[in-house]
Amino acid sequence: MASVLLIEDDREIAATLGGALRAAGYDLRHAPNGIKGQELYLEERPDLIVTDMMMPGRGGFPVLEFLATQEDPPPAIMVTANEGGRHKAYAEMLGVVDYLRKPFAMDVLLEAAEKALDAYPPGTPGPRARAAADGTNEQTAGEEE
Repeated sequence: MASVLLIEDDREIAATLGGALRAAGYDLRHAPNGIKGQELYLEERPDLIVTDMMMPGRGGFPVLEFLATQEDPPPAIMVTANEGGRHKAYAEMLGVVDYLRKPFAMDVLLEAAEKALDAYPPGTPGPRARAAADGTNEQTAGEEE
């Protein structure tokens, strides 16, 4: 099954999200902040990243900015309690394939993960590599609300 790196600082939320992903059969790794998340990404090269936006030390946006510097990063999903439209737009500009506002049902997360991995199967070019190959700056996230 595909590997997922979950970057989430809240222990309860991480346990809930991680439990749902594990129960769905994903090989899960967890990092409590963006610094550890970037380290785990470089060590593990997961197939999908699910990151929180607001975390101490290094949040989700610096993680997405870091991923944008990588040759072929995996698809990323951002989860947040933030309601701001500008944050969503910036996340989309950085290439997230989905942006989930907390609270959400676990089936929403699992559907987003499945959709991301169906669109960008492990071993194939990720969203940024495909956009570069097409010569486009394709937005990979959902429609604006």
